[in-house]
Amino acid sequence: MTDRNPLLAAWTTPFASPPFADIHPEHFAPAFDRALAAHRAEIEAISGASAEPTFENTIEALERAGEELRRVASVFFSLTGAHTNDALEAIERDIAPVLAKHRAAIYLDAALFARVDAVKAREPALGLTVEQARLLERSHKAFVRQGAALPPDKRKRLAEITERLAVLGTQFGQNVLADERAYALVLDGEADLAGLPPSLIEAAARAAEDRGMAGKHVITLARSSVEPFLQFSSRRDLREIAFKAWIARGENDGDTDNRAIIAEMVALRAERAALLGFKSFAHFRLDDTMAETPEAALDLLNRVWTPARDKALADADLLQAMIQAEGGNFALAPWDWRYYAERRRKDEFDFDEGALKPYLQLDKMIAAAFDTAHRLFELVFTERHDVPVYHPDVRVWEVSDREGRHVGLFLGDYFARPSKRSGAWMNAFRPQEKLAGDIRPIIANVANFSKGADGAPTLLSFMDARILFHEFGHALHGLMSDVTYRSLAGTNVARDFVEFPSQLYEHWLEEPAVLSRFALHYETGEPMPAEMLERLLAARTFDQGFATVEYVASALVDLDFHLEPDPQDLDVTAFERTALQRIGMPDAIVMRHRPTHFQHVFSGDAYSAAYYSYLWSEVLDADGFAAFKEAGDIFDAATAERLKETVLSTGYLHEPADAYRRFRGRMPDPEALLKKRGFAEAH
Repeated sequence: MTDRNPLLAAWTTPFASPPFADIHPEHFAPAFDRALAAHRAEIEAISGASAEPTFENTIEALERAGEELRRVASVFFSLTGAHTNDALEAIERDIAPVLAKHRAAIYLDAALFARVDAVKAREPALGLTVEQARLLERSHKAFVRQGAALPPDKRKRLAEITERLAVLGTQFGQNVLADERAYALVLDGEADLAGLPPSLIEAAARAAEDRGMAGKHVITLARSSVEPFLQFSSRRDLREIAFKAWIARGENDGDTDNRAIIAEMVALRAERAALLGFKSFAHFRLDDTMAETPEAALDLLNRVWTPARDKALADADLLQAMIQAEGGNFALAPWDWRYYAERRRKDEFDFDEGALKPYLQLDKMIAAAFDTAHRLFELVFTERHDVPVYHPDVRVWEVSDREGRHVGLFLGDYFARPSKRSGAWMNAFRPQEKLAGDIRPIIANVANFSKGADGAPTLLSFMDARILFHEFGHALHGLMSDVTYRSLAGTNVARDFVEFPSQLYEHWLEEPAVLSRFALHYETGEPMPAEMLERLLAARTFDQGFATVEYVASALVDLDFHLEPDPQDLDVTAFERTALQRIGMPDAIVMRHRPTHFQHVFSGDAYSAAYYSYLWSEVLDADGFAAFKEAGDIFDAATAERLKETVLSTGYLHEPADAYRRFRGRMPDPEALLKKRGFAEAH
């Protein structure tokens, strides 16, 4: 099987990329078995070595170990996120606890930690480089935070918790995907299409074809499908149906209901934190971030919440007045907000989102993201058609520097499909490193844009275009990494710093120097009219009360869940309701991510107690982009080089605050964030 298993053989594909055409679900179980066994043997050799612990035979050895397992796992989990099926989901349910148990066994190995601890104790005498010292610090801290310093009984319980959380997180994500996959709002006839722009009608037709309903139109629960439907459909009855299905993902009773899963996860996380000596899981989680404490994160969230809520309530009054002015005898509901806000934006700014989309072609926005990277960092993107991909929609570009040297591969997987979980993300099939040679990264961006009809270009909303730039900012963080150790490479940084490069990159999308070149009408090729561009930019802070409230409410509820010291028998629905009542959530706005489909927080551990990170990083990006403005050129070479040298290429070589100070010369002022969102005058 080893000889015939492509996951275990040498990859002779271009750039040693995964040979997707040869990989099938049945290859993963034996590949995981062998890779896990190999990694265990490597760990046992390090742990049981008779030689005195050194940086090389312990810390670097740990860094080298597990390469085969990383390779198999990176392919597997990339597929389960972007192109899964029943067979892969079954394997995922089986392997998640196995991997969690394997990882816990490494960190809770007393003999192994004794060696790591011994190296740490001798650090001053070792003469380590800055990067070696940083790897030692992060490695030692990882062991401590995983419970390595605890007595045996507590280590055993931590291992059990870790394994169970892996099972629950996997099931949570699969439940959300199952609910999304099972739902389709069928629009049958012209009356059901009332108010929809041509681009959305075409995308709905394509979605219907994909589901075997040619000739009809379908709205799915992908954000790029349901949000514009809520924005433009004049059928209030259909908006209500779509909205209620959208917010009920994971809360439909039956096998895919996530409420019991959330309750158990929150309780287990709190127990884990208590075992490690922390007051709550939020205190444990934020102890290793820029914020350092939940109180610091809450201070920022509350500082923004008050002006955002005030603005949202004032806007709600205006929308209610619109309803009444046209004879409506109903109160503004959550499924009405986007529809009436879009009409108000058109009235106040003479700005129609539907008229904007023809100028935002996916291919042109990709080109805009690439061109911005070229002008800032002199990167060159060349499309390749010889690199294997896991789905026909995936595209591949080779990335080179100004001397023509290979930087890495970039994969773009942009379209929604039933086999893909919702949202947008960046992942690394292979991160950058130098320990095992000059290993260049393979980075992917995954999104869920509604694909245009056959032969027609895919048109984006401005939010879609922003998502594209955001994820490409993450991609650059991975591609431009230039460190020795994989553990410190690319986006392996503190959770509330990882969004800084991605959110910073969004700023270029709003610049006339970019839009005037790439926002071209898909039929005429004409650039976006200057007056439309002016109206677009003038409306940047429109409806920010709504957008900020739905986000900050999610971040506050996330922290509320994880600040509970002993959350036993948690009623998730009641907890959500009480938390929102406490902060005065406006009736006509719903959290951007309700708990039962809050994949950032419950489909794994990535943003648990840390969804605030986007706002924290926005303080940095709002202030950081001002550096380019102050230089007098948004493509200023010296500022771009400083960003590259202090942030994009250095991974986790420095603490985030130090990295930011190296870039900007000081820490940021939160007022820049309030100004960016249009709240400065209200604060």
